Formats: sequence, structure tokens, C-alpha cells
Amino acid sequence: MSESATANRETLGFQAEVKQLLQLMIHSLYSNKEIFLRELVSNASDACDKLRFEALNNSALYGDDSELRIRVSFDKAARTITVSDNGIGLSRDEAVAHLGTIAKSGTKEFFTALTGDQAKDAHLIGQFGVGFYSSFIIADRVTVVSRRAGLESNQAVCWESGGEGEYTVEMVEKASRGTDVILHLREGEDEFLSAWKLKSIIRKYSDHITLPIVMQKEEWNQEKGEQVVTDEDETVNQANALWVRGKSEITDDQYKEFYKHVAHDFEDPLAWTHARVEGKQEYTQLLYIPARAPFDLWDRNARHGIKLYVRRVFIMDDAEQLMPLYLRFVRGVVDSADLPLNVSREILQQSKDIDGIRSGCTRKVLGMLEDLAENDKEKYSQFWAAFGAVLKEGVGEDHANKEKIAGLIRFASTHNDTPEQTVSLADYIGRMKEGQEKIYFVTADTFNAAKNSPHLEIFRKKGIEVLLLSDRVDEWVVGHLTEFDGKQLQSVAKGGLDLGKLEDEEEKKEAEKAADEYKDLLEKVKAALGEKVKDVRVTYRLTDSPSCLVSDEHDPSGNLARLLKAAGQAAPNVKPILEINPNHVVVQRLKYEEVRFDDWAALLFEQATLAEGGQLDDPAGFVKRINDLMMAISAK
Repeated sequence: MSESATANRETLGFQAEVKQLLQLMIHSLYSNKEIFLRELVSNASDACDKLRFEALNNSALYGDDSELRIRVSFDKAARTITVSDNGIGLSRDEAVAHLGTIAKSGTKEFFTALTGDQAKDAHLIGQFGVGFYSSFIIADRVTVVSRRAGLESNQAVCWESGGEGEYTVEMVEKASRGTDVILHLREGEDEFLSAWKLKSIIRKYSDHITLPIVMQKEEWNQEKGEQVVTDEDETVNQANALWVRGKSEITDDQYKEFYKHVAHDFEDPLAWTHARVEGKQEYTQLLYIPARAPFDLWDRNARHGIKLYVRRVFIMDDAEQLMPLYLRFVRGVVDSADLPLNVSREILQQSKDIDGIRSGCTRKVLGMLEDLAENDKEKYSQFWAAFGAVLKEGVGEDHANKEKIAGLIRFASTHNDTPEQTVSLADYIGRMKEGQEKIYFVTADTFNAAKNSPHLEIFRKKGIEVLLLSDRVDEWVVGHLTEFDGKQLQSVAKGGLDLGKLEDEEEKKEAEKAADEYKDLLEKVKAALGEKVKDVRVTYRLTDSPSCLVSDEHDPSGNLARLLKAAGQAAPNVKPILEINPNHVVVQRLKYEEVRFDDWAALLFEQATLAEGGQLDDPAGFVKRINDLMMAISAK
């Protein structure tokens, strides 16, 4: 460290690491300029917390000023912003040690000096060391005037630097204890010389600092035609970290008001959970389920709703590491006793602590939803209407909680035949017919396409319930959820139909007999359709329709292929199987058709394609074929 001393003023060199940090800070470290105020307010809060702790053993440190507070002010003429506190303050040596050396805000050493119960009692104190340097994002010169509690007024220190590698220190007079940080703004940063701007930053980042953050009140002056600063103070922040209070101390109305603040919502939340977790990790969680979906719900890259605090100091408001994507609708606060952070406090480092908190928050939210589903079905229906399709994503994303999520998801089904998704898998199993071994479902683009699918005909005839899946995410769900509570999920549009013990022996014998009887016809239809189909076979899953398309057991469904295509992805080139109903008049007519056999065969295939929600390769050819066949029939 270089040093040139005068009678009272000294010029000292920054530690090498600080020089590098200042360059990063000014040019690239922080992505958001307004963070400087968050950091300075946080440091001021730390200083007050430290004084409060030291005063437990030495109340004389308060002097005649025991009301701790933080003050923010600005001077347009001088182009300065000042953040002041009446906390513990700095001596000359502390100013040199802590402001000239990286990661020495003072609290780190303070923690190491504590033992036993003292360490527990000091849980309010932060332990970050580089926030002060964020001042140089908007300031080309920073002045710190500080007097340590317990020292005389002439023992104050003035620290000043332009962030260029050196700083000066001199002893000055200061009437009161505490610290004033004065920022001399760079050119082009005058937007911060505004009471409205500073107040909005404080409310955004520091609203729940437990100390009052005061500014001078402004009033409109009619003569001057502008806002004028008055001598009256006003508290800008709420000065109350609601989540650290006991649940019994907080009313429902207070929970609701806090939600509206933290979520920027005008409606009351649907439900919330508030808990303190102790053990390997110590953290408090206050998590909310909104009543309605935000506009950006389907943007998986949108900012998330969990605000992260560390010891009541705001860190970030989109802590996506703390909540999985399929729970991106959750809003609230997580306040940790300690977390690994990078120097800018903006990016959480991956660690077991983070994973533990994420896991704990996920379980808490799923538990809250289970409670809603069981005890307040009306609210759960409201939740499901808003967020159900997003929750379904969790079946494939969260293997550890797959069974829990599967128990929470709801579907439409043939039991009600309405679009409302109210049927749980447990409900379905409870209504299964005697001898039924599988959970049957059908997927389609729309509810009506699913409801009227020809694949359901035999199931409706036998009174077997089928889940009607029409959300885009449902293909993802059934791709990952192969069974529930020991019952296999089975698509009614895939593979050969096997109803197990529900099959009627007479029907089975008739189907086998029809397969022999129509063997030649099946080969003829397959030859007519050529490369369009993988196979043609007789089915007994149809009662009213002449034909349907099914996928082979391990092939993607037609609905999935369409979804992939719509998303711009290459769908596997698989051919469907055409199944025909031997009891339908159109199929029976084909046995004796010679002249227009190929047209009738193509018509069976095209009708089946449309019935399952597919698109025709040649719609105009289909219309012409229909018209020609109708004219041929009417001519007879």
C-alpha cells in the first residue's frame, strides 16, 4: 500500500483486488444501476444492527440518540445523493481497513469474534463486503464521513475517492455518530436526483428493512409550479419484515396486503403458507398462490415471483433457483439465514443449500395444494382453471414429486362429458368397473374432438370411463406418467384393443370370425391405400363409425405428431393403422364394389383422419371424391 502523509490528510492506495473490482463495478459487474441504493441502505442497516448488538453490553453507545434510522437525501444543485445512518460508525483505522480492502464491511470479522449464544443473537447482521463499491456505478467521486459510537466529535473520519486507485483519509469534526455516504454523480446520472425515483427504488429493494428509511417530504408549490422540499420527514419504507413475525401475530388482512405488495396484484391471493425451517438450513418462507394467472404465465423465460432475502436484505426478485418452472405462478418471499452469493448479490451459486431450500419450498407448495384439493374443492377448482396446465408440466420435470403431482392433476372425462377438468386419477380408479385393470384415455386437439372420437364407441357402449385429454401439455403428461397407484395408463387410440376381463367372449369370437371373413378385403384396401398406412385390420372398438386410425403400440400418437409439427419440430415419419368396422354398411358395400373401390377405400381413410383431428394431404381431392361418389350413388 502506498502512503504519503500530511499533518492530517493521507493519500493511500487501494488493495490490488479493489482496483480490479472498481473497474468491474463501473463497467460490467452490476446489470442494474439502481442497485447502488440497495447496497448502501443495506450497509446502513448492518451498521445500526451492529450498534444495537454492542449496546446490549454498553448502552452508553446510544448517547442521547437511541432511535435508529436511515436517511436518504439529494441536492440537485450540488448533484449529490447522501445515505446517512446513526449506526455504529467507523473509526479512522476501520475506514482504512474496511473501505480500502475488499470484502471487509466489518461484519465478517464481527461474526468470527462471536461465540455461543452471542452468535445466535446476532442473526440480524449482514455479512457482505463489497456492496459499498457499487456507489461508483453512478458516482465519479464518493465521500464517506463517519464517527464511531463512543468516540469524541473531533475523532470522525472523512474518506474520499474517485475510484481511480487511491483514496484520501483525514480526521474531521462530526456532531453525531454514524456514517454519511455522499455520492457525487457522474454526467448523465441526473435521473437519480429525484425524490420519486429514490423512493421507488427504496420501496422496491428495501421496503422491509426493519429500520425506518426517511426522506424529507415534498409538497407542490403553486407559485413555483414545482415540488418543493419541506422540513417534515416521512418514512418511505414499511420498516417491518412481516415474514419474520410469528403467524399468530399476523392477521389474514395483513397477509393479503403483503401479497398485493410483493406480487403487484390487485386481487387477494387464493392461498398462502408461512413457515420457518430450522436445521441444516435456516430460512423463512412465505409463499402465495395467486387467484388468477399472470399474462406471461406461458413464457417460461419470464421473471419468477419469488423474492429472495438474506437476513432481511433484499437480494433478487426472480430467484428461479428457488422454485421449479412448473410452479412459476407462485409468489412470495424466502428469507435465508445464509446463502452463497456472488459479489454482486445478483446470481446465486449452485450449492446443496440452494437445492435444499428449493426442495423444501416445492414440498410446501405441493402440500398447500393437496390441502386445498382435499378441504376446499371450490378454491382448488379456481386454482386448476388458472394454473392446472402449468402444474401438469411437473409430471415430467420433477421426478421426485411425480406421484404427488399426479395426485393433484385433474382431467375431463366421459363420466361428466363436460370440458371442466374435475376428475382426479384417484376419482377415476374409485369408479373403475370390476375387472378393469387400466386407466383409459384419449388425446385430441380440442375437447369436442376427444369427446366425439370414434375410439370411444366401444367404451361408451360398455360404460367404461375414459379421460378426455385436450390440453397441449397432456401428451407430455402421458408420455411420462405411465401408471398411477399400480394402474397402467392406456391410450384408447394405440395398439390392439385389449379390455382384459371386460371383454365379451361372444364379441371376441365374432371379431375373430370377421377377421377371417374380411381377410381378402383387408388386403385389397391395404393395396389401394399403399404407403398411407402401416396395416389394415378389423376392429370391434367401433360401433357407429366405419373406420378409425390407431397408432402402433410404440409409435407416437397422431396428436403428438401434429403438436411437434406445429412447434416446428420434425415429427417421426410413422404410418397409422386403419381399423374398419365390419358391421358398418359402407364396409359391407366395399365387399361387392368393383368400379370405384379405390375411392371408397380412400374415403374410409380420409374420414378416419378427420375424425381424429388430423389434416388431409389433399383436401380438394377429398371434396371431389365425395361429390363423385354422391353423384354415382344418386345416378343408380
